[in-house]
Amino acid sequence: MIEQIFTCVKTGKVIRPFSSSAQIHCRGYSLPLQRAITDFGADVSFGRIPEKLQEHYGITVPVSSAQAITQKHAHTVKKSQITVEEIPDIDGVELIITEMDGTMIPTVKTTPATDEERIIDRRKTRELGWKEARLSLVRIPEEKNPIIAGTVGTVDDTGKQLLNSAIRAGIGRKTKVHAIGDGATWIVNQVRRLFGESATYLIDFYHLCEYLAAAAPGANSQSRKTWLKQQKKALKKNQVLKVLNNLSPHMELEHIADKLAPVRVCTRYIKNRLEYLDYQGAIEADLPIGSGEIESAHRYVIQERLKLPGAWWTIEKADEMLALRILRVNNDWQTYWSNYYQST
Repeated sequence: MIEQIFTCVKTGKVIRPFSSSAQIHCRGYSLPLQRAITDFGADVSFGRIPEKLQEHYGITVPVSSAQAITQKHAHTVKKSQITVEEIPDIDGVELIITEMDGTMIPTVKTTPATDEERIIDRRKTRELGWKEARLSLVRIPEEKNPIIAGTVGTVDDTGKQLLNSAIRAGIGRKTKVHAIGDGATWIVNQVRRLFGESATYLIDFYHLCEYLAAAAPGANSQSRKTWLKQQKKALKKNQVLKVLNNLSPHMELEHIADKLAPVRVCTRYIKNRLEYLDYQGAIEADLPIGSGEIESAHRYVIQERLKLPGAWWTIEKADEMLALRILRVNNDWQTYWSNYYQST
């Protein structure tokens, strides 16, 4: 592109009117173009960004540049996250619903180059693995859209994000918390640590039913379905002892391994979580008894981008991409770009 330029008589500074108005820098990318690139990069693999740009805007951009721009903004989004350590000293909303869960994502770690072979091809020294990405969700009962947070960091990092989502939802000293999860120790511990006596924790009803389904006795599928249906009804009436008694006659012998003893595994699971099975109370209060909302969020927040075929992430880059995707889910996309425009 040929651009007319001017020189200021007083300062000698070169003035580029078109570049200034179009927000284009020499060998750079305009902010609107960066936004378009990042928008695609949050959804599709880096290799498909040029294809999308060409299809929608008729613009050609190298894959390397598209990746660098997307990751730059993902990094900025992650660094801009602010965490608050305490619940505000206000009454707050009456009730919030929260769910937490984790899923594994593919990760890669490369050994620092120390010899000629590693400098030539670092793929030979990479270590592939898996790391748990954790999501939390907070919702006010009358609101349809939840507030989502996520990290590839520690369980305490997840807890901090959950607290900040709760603060954003309006939690205060008098707010009650209805928490749901699959019974993982880290979830229960974070709920207790953050909300204390204000929170009640409930084991995901449908997760528990998977254990019961595996343990269901019967000569055929119909009898097993009938038995399972009866146990579900009993659980919803808080008749946990009745369910345990119905399991007891079918208990496997002690020498049988757990993987071949579904009744024993189910019984142990229930007995270890007796205080988290108040389904009757939740139903009477018109509160959810399942954590399907967070499981759905795993699909559209994490898996659709971070678990693409052939994709392997460093932990840092995965954490930043997760932050970028959550930015849009929480409807903060426009706010981020408005602030970014003003700061540049």
